[in-house]
Amino acid sequence: MDIVNTIDRLEALITTSIKVPVAQRTLLDAKKVQELMDQLRLAVPQDVRAAEEILAKKDEVLNQAEAERRRIKAQAEEEFRSRLTQTEVIKEAERNAAEMLAEAKRKTTKLVAQADVDARTKKAEADAYTARTLRNLERQLTSNLTSVRNGLALMSGFETYEVVATGKKN
Repeated sequence: MDIVNTIDRLEALITTSIKVPVAQRTLLDAKKVQELMDQLRLAVPQDVRAAEEILAKKDEVLNQAEAERRRIKAQAEEEFRSRLTQTEVIKEAERNAAEMLAEAKRKTTKLVAQADVDARTKKAEADAYTARTLRNLERQLTSNLTSVRNGLALMSGFETYEVVATGKKN
């Protein structure tokens, strides 16, 4: 800016001028001071006009920004209303889905509990059947083993299985 430059030169003139120590004053060259003052007078109107132009542009930009703000606000409000309607539909769908999910969980829990009872019952029945079958097998195997041992005992000259087991003849 011209004003700042001129002020800097005025300050340099003051600091480089002759100082009168007793009077605490500075002697300035009146011609140089007058020249700098004239330059300031010329620079001020140019800078003021530039500032006024900047202010006018600022007002224009602010007006454009306000118009854009209004347009964006109207658009946002319309979009908000549209989404609000969509949100209501979505919320209803979410409520229905939550109800369906809760019902499915209740049914699943009931089915799992029933399946657990059925499984325990079937396991108990299977265990009982297995135990009966194994006892019958054990009796049959014991009978067969006794027959085999008695047959061996007779062939060895013993009368019964008990003789084979004790090693003595009856």
